[in-house]
Amino acid sequence: MARPERKSLSNRVVDGLRAGDKDVIHWDRDVPGFGVRVYPNGAKTYLVQGRGPMGSKRITVGRHGTISADEARRQGRELLAGIKAGEEPGAGEGKELTVAALAERYLREHVEVRCKPATVTGYRQVIGKHILPPLGKVPLSALGREHVAELHYRLRKTPVAANEAVGALSRMPNRAEAWGLVPAGSNPCRFVTRYPTRRPERFLTEDEFRRLGETLDALEAGDRLPVHAAAALRLLMLTGCRSGEVLGLRWEDVALERNEVRLADSKTGPRVVPLSPAAARVLEGIPRVAGNPWVIAGSEPGEPLTHIAYYWYRVRERAGLDDVRLHDLRHSFASRALALGEDLTMIGKLLGHKKIQTTARYAHLARDSVKEAAALVAASIGKDIMP
Repeated sequence: MARPERKSLSNRVVDGLRAGDKDVIHWDRDVPGFGVRVYPNGAKTYLVQGRGPMGSKRITVGRHGTISADEARRQGRELLAGIKAGEEPGAGEGKELTVAALAERYLREHVEVRCKPATVTGYRQVIGKHILPPLGKVPLSALGREHVAELHYRLRKTPVAANEAVGALSRMPNRAEAWGLVPAGSNPCRFVTRYPTRRPERFLTEDEFRRLGETLDALEAGDRLPVHAAAALRLLMLTGCRSGEVLGLRWEDVALERNEVRLADSKTGPRVVPLSPAAARVLEGIPRVAGNPWVIAGSEPGEPLTHIAYYWYRVRERAGLDDVRLHDLRHSFASRALALGEDLTMIGKLLGHKKIQTTARYAHLARDSVKEAAALVAASIGKDIMP
């Protein structure tokens, strides 16, 4: 196969280069060692290749479209001069950075440093299951919109997983940009429209809360539900806390004299949860296990209960509430607060939300409460003015 004719690489010339069945590098006629690689998917990246005291090096300059040919040539000259001088201009060590290599650095230097263990595990699962198999070997400079769109479409039958995969993939180039590994604005995930997802909302009625309470009493009295598991479920209903917050509660965090518990490591950071008299009675009735610092003690010595969902399935089946998720207890707490007249700002404080946008999901319930109140007021006045 004949070598491509060398031309002075300009935006017009590079725009006109056509993709083939494999990668092709078109070298610049004016700057030896400067060129543009055209990938089969149509992506085009500028690069330099030179030899110095440290041996031969090939370094990616930037992606065509996010950097002009003239700017790429200018940067290329500087990189080539650095290579000849024995400097280390770039971290490629002669190899292009792949999506897999970026993923490992992103997890090691960013996620594991800044995120909680459960979040780290979630990222590793999403990246390892959905991103690396199809895209791990793709050079970062060649990662294009078509790769992201194909990944998103492949997971269309599981829209939540599809959106999570694109979200995780999008954060990696953003971090690479902050590290100076890719040009600014080159993230190919920016143009993907996420799939709409329906987050099921289930709010317990007064009758359903009553049934749950009766079921908890019956199962606990019949030794079919451990006392600590029953207490955990009652606290979830009475505080609106997340299950991890209740299961992670230590006795040293409980201040019954002040009617509060201190959560040292909730999802949104440290916070204080006020205790109602009912919640305080639940805590007072939990038996303390010698040598175990956890409020909701597990079966293993010195360890907390970790699988509350197992007991929740038993309770909800007995109560005839098979469609109620454990997290719906938290939603129902917010719903009841709104029905009693609390505004969204207060609901956010009770639930430990940092952003009002998180609490805004309950806005439609607030509107319903206002409508009900308006109907009651109008009905009362109507008795006086209507025939």
